[in-house]
Amino acid sequence: MKQENDRVPAGSTAAQTSVVRNGADHRDGIVVPFHRYTDFGSRWPVPSAEEVLVVPLGGLGRIGMNWTLYGHAGQWLLVDAGIAFPPEDLDEVDSIVPDPAFLRPIRDRLVGLVVTHAHEDHIGGIDKLWPLALNCPIWATPFATGILTRRLEEAGSLAQVTLHTYPVGGAFDVGPFHIRSVRMTHSIPEPVALAIGTAAGTVLHSGDWKFDPEPLIGEATDFDMLRRLGDEGVLAMLCDSTNAHKELPITSEAQVRAAFQRLFATRKGQIAICCFSTNVARMASAALAAHGTGRHIALAGRSMRANEETARTLGLLDGVPEFLAEPSHLKGLDRRQVALVCTGGQGEERAALARLAKGDWRLPAFGPGDTVVLSARVIPGNEAAVEAVVSKLRARGVEIIMGTDLVDGLPVHVSGHPGANELRQLYELVRPRFAMPVHGTEMHLEAHARLARGCGVQAAIVSEEAELIRLAPCGARVMGRVDAPLLHLEKDERGNRVPYRPAAAIAG
Repeated sequence: MKQENDRVPAGSTAAQTSVVRNGADHRDGIVVPFHRYTDFGSRWPVPSAEEVLVVPLGGLGRIGMNWTLYGHAGQWLLVDAGIAFPPEDLDEVDSIVPDPAFLRPIRDRLVGLVVTHAHEDHIGGIDKLWPLALNCPIWATPFATGILTRRLEEAGSLAQVTLHTYPVGGAFDVGPFHIRSVRMTHSIPEPVALAIGTAAGTVLHSGDWKFDPEPLIGEATDFDMLRRLGDEGVLAMLCDSTNAHKELPITSEAQVRAAFQRLFATRKGQIAICCFSTNVARMASAALAAHGTGRHIALAGRSMRANEETARTLGLLDGVPEFLAEPSHLKGLDRRQVALVCTGGQGEERAALARLAKGDWRLPAFGPGDTVVLSARVIPGNEAAVEAVVSKLRARGVEIIMGTDLVDGLPVHVSGHPGANELRQLYELVRPRFAMPVHGTEMHLEAHARLARGCGVQAAIVSEEAELIRLAPCGARVMGRVDAPLLHLEKDERGNRVPYRPAAAIAG
């Protein structure tokens, strides 16, 4: 274990009312003044009770790999531990995460991980890194807990991981951090923002969100709680930037359900809906549309079936018709009686949509008169992979409806992220002193920062991954950078992720 004098002590400096990033200083000292930009390396600051230190490890300059560390009163808290997907030229790589070995200097002060929701870019690293590389306790909502429990069981590590469940809207303490979860809406059940309370002030971590007036699964956003937080005073807000560069109409999952009902009623052939496996509302909408038009419906994709089981166990699919046990049970039915919900909307070569395009014998054979709906946004960088899949279906005469298309004026997909107009509404409610745009490329972050300044924040901090930012009543400052290399998680011969097994223990 490193001795106390191997860390950089934190403390107060003269009041600052704007964000400062000075040139890097490479002097090797134990005490580094805050007016210098420092490459901390293994000499992490010890956060005081008068400040909150923030280290965004991912989600900045990229979409994905959301990890954010918060330091206060000598302890550290991690929010989310997701993956990023690799570029096309890394065929053998399944996903990318921050290398957990770099957390060694603070490993004994990492009091917990709190999960905002169960998307891969927020939880995808957990079952591969816990408990072999990291083993702090985890807090998650019931749906996220269900998904994590299944994955940790499959990895054989559930008994070694401390997993707590908190209710949506619930509050709990993790070390010196008082956490209040705030009900939001997103394209997954139970998304929450986290109001992280400290002696130095409250930081609101938005997670992924939008303002969906009719989310279908769960309740709408808790506006009263957001307004109450604003009335109490929010030191800073770390907020989703995905659509910050454009105004968007307020959209809802209810619109997609109406589009599905219209589509299922008017198409005479087989229908396949392709969406993310965690979009339970989309799954339910397809089931209800099929039931209302006399179709039988099945799920294709291991993760799709597992998430449906988790959602049904939690009562999130009460009143939604059951799916057939296997897609093969659709064979032999009249084509106008067949419906399928499948994974693979990003062109994944082993997902159900790719298998459908190749004519997998376990799935219905799609051809002329049949329809495939990609009820999802194609993530930038996946366009070629998606086109490679859908072109095979088009060649067989299948009608392809993309996520940007409309059915009788109704959308088959709506974004789960806020446009600029929704961001302004959130800033009006929360009124943070400082803004830290996260979850986006450089363009998204800059657009969000401009918007936040227009909403009256004192300063907007456009940071980079692994930079260390100090938030305090006296001001905000980019202090420097920690050393946070990336780790590539490999695939096995079946395309599954290989668990990370460090050569040496990280603790201590």
